[in-house]
Formats: sequence, C-alpha cells, structure tokens
Amino acid sequence: MTQPAPPPTDLFSPADVVIHAVSPNLVKARVITLLAWMLPLLLASGVAALAHSPWWLIMFGSFAALTAWGCWLARRQAKAIGYAERDEDLLIRKGIMWRSLVVVPYGRMQFVDVTAGPLDRALGIAKVQLHTASASTDANIPGLVPAEAERLRDRLTARGEARLAGL
Repeated sequence: MTQPAPPPTDLFSPADVVIHAVSPNLVKARVITLLAWMLPLLLASGVAALAHSPWWLIMFGSFAALTAWGCWLARRQAKAIGYAERDEDLLIRKGIMWRSLVVVPYGRMQFVDVTAGPLDRALGIAKVQLHTASASTDANIPGLVPAEAERLRDRLTARGEARLAGL
C-alpha cells in the first residue's frame, strides 16, 4: 500500500509564519498615480477622436483599457505584498505572476529608512526601506500604516544591533 503524497507546500507562504498584509490605502495611492498619468492621455485622445478622426477613438479605447487594467493590477499587486518577522530574519513577499520571497537576516541590516511622499502622507501610509551590506539585497515594504512603519523600524534596528553585537 502506498502512502498518500504530502500536501504541496507553498514556497512563498511558509507554514510557520504569519504574513502581515499592507494597508489597503496602497491601492489608492497606486491608482491615483496611474490616473495622474493616464487622464491627460485619455482627455487628449478623447477630444481628438471627437474633432478629427476615428483612429483617435481606437487610441482612446486603448488608453481606457490600459487604465482599467492598471487599476485592477494595482489592487492585485497590493494584496500580494506581505511581510513576516521571525527570530533571526525578516521575510518580504511580493508578486503575483513573478513571485518573490526575500529573506533579510537581522545581522545583515545596516540601516532602516522610513519614507512617505505627499500622496502617501495624505493617505496615511509609509514605506520601510531596508539597507543591507549588499546593495542587491536591499528590500522595501510599501503601504504600511505610519505607526506600524515606526514600530517595524525600531524593532528591526534593535534586532539588527543585537545581531551585530553578537558577531
């Protein structure tokens, strides 16, 4: 008698950790940024379609479809971002189609930045940027509530200093 196959494990959602989601306001920030770029194109192509040629109507339709797709994609991407703190490292998960899971050991962190632009501040979100000894392994967590970004910055800094002191 054969044993049943073990259930498949999700490489990007380890079973031993709780992945924390980012703020839903990240979706709003990304959609507003997208609309800031696409609305002038939509307006210009719409006016040109009414005044000149039906070819402009095709361009308007293309811009409208790209805008709708971008709004849908922003929501999906924001839902895919998450992070988890473990005893020795921080996990950052991103991506829908091309998924990634970055593991940053606390002892490798050199410093932690918290940034928020004008739109981010208006929507009540911030980004935590981790800088490590290797420039290629820098990681960031966008869309955090400012209180959580501050807590995470302080906690990561304390854990990084504790790991460096133990070297």
